[in-house]
Amino acid sequence: MTIKSQENSFGAWAFLIGVILAVVIGVSASSLLSLDSVRAYSAQIYAILVVIGIIVGFSIKVSGRDAQSFLIAGTILVIVSSFGKDSVTGSLIGIGLGDTVTSTFSALLALFVPATIIVAMKTVFSLTEI
Repeated sequence: MTIKSQENSFGAWAFLIGVILAVVIGVSASSLLSLDSVRAYSAQIYAILVVIGIIVGFSIKVSGRDAQSFLIAGTILVIVSSFGKDSVTGSLIGIGLGDTVTSTFSALLALFVPATIIVAMKTVFSLTEI
């Protein structure tokens, strides 16, 4: 029988909820599944994603390998989402998925950028040992 650590449970749940919310918002804000209520409240929804990203960033425990793994994965995700918005959108615009990809990547960026920045700052401060 294994015992699971509860110290990172809140951050893990916030992260999972944020990713699901980002994908749902990205798909529903596009023309593929047009929900007028999502479009009307898109600024508030993106603000919620940023707040969830901040919560995830502060709830991640900065310790050697975990912080390094999160920073590498978070940085890759931010870079790929940023470039993907431009390059993939152009190739998918003919089949009607350009808006869906753009809004999904934008929602993921709103979640991951604050989380990655906060974990990076916490890692730098832990290295300086002030």
